Amino acid sequence: MSTTTYGSDAKPRVGFFTDTTVCIGCKACEVACKEWNLIPADGLEWTGESYDNTSQLDANTWRHVAFVEQRKPLKLDGEQAEINGQPAPLRWLMESDVCKHCTHAGCLDACPTGALFRTEFGTVVVQEDVCNGCGYCVPACPFGVIDRRDLPRSPQDAPLALPLLGTKEDGRVWKCTLCYDRLKGGHEPACAKACPTDSIQFGELDELRERAQKRLEKVEREGWNGARLYGEDPDDGVGGFGAFFLLLDEPEVYGLPPDPVVPTRYLPRLWRTTAFAAVGLLVGVAMAFAGGDA
Repeated sequence: MSTTTYGSDAKPRVGFFTDTTVCIGCKACEVACKEWNLIPADGLEWTGESYDNTSQLDANTWRHVAFVEQRKPLKLDGEQAEINGQPAPLRWLMESDVCKHCTHAGCLDACPTGALFRTEFGTVVVQEDVCNGCGYCVPACPFGVIDRRDLPRSPQDAPLALPLLGTKEDGRVWKCTLCYDRLKGGHEPACAKACPTDSIQFGELDELRERAQKRLEKVEREGWNGARLYGEDPDDGVGGFGAFFLLLDEPEVYGLPPDPVVPTRYLPRLWRTTAFAAVGLLVGVAMAFAGGDA
């Protein structure tokens, strides 16, 4: 599905370029996202993962700031893994993760109700009033972004089990909308607006890719350790990300899949194989009956 279905109403495709080299881990993006989208509070428990209090993207965390502590030099020029026999100083890799708004979105392919759709801006959005909670989209996302929401139980749900109320599933799935309502009003998403260092950059995707390539060349000239782009390639397993990143280490270090592939990519091959197998089975059965009659 593409924006061509919108005809003259289609807009240039927009997205995010997240430059982790200037992220300071302030979490302004997380707070702005929750405030604008009225997302329930979470991340109130101690995880033991440095300053990462949310751990991953889910139904209540549409922006997740990862903190990775390493004994690696920040730059390669004039800085060694050991300094005067001592380990290299600790460096923090901080990265604000978000839904990738894939070109070929597995969640969109798997949705049977049309609750997930591609907007005129090329982004992927859930219509909560259409979602039936089937959950087919959840395993279809190679990044583990989309998720069902849990809500606190009330006494009305279980009046005889107040001490053990726990949570219940909202049933519907939730994820980043790239602030679709703000886009329609001509405004940038709340997270990008709140970012004090321009680590999260919003704009037209083609222009962002050009900007990211120039930024990568600059940090490589400056000798930054491990700089690479992640998700900018339109020929990757999801057709390129609508939200891509400049990282300072392998994607796995940040909890990202190194070579994501949309699961539905293999459906045509699967159906062809199934059809061939069915034909073979029918031929085998027919020959068995024919042999039996002889």
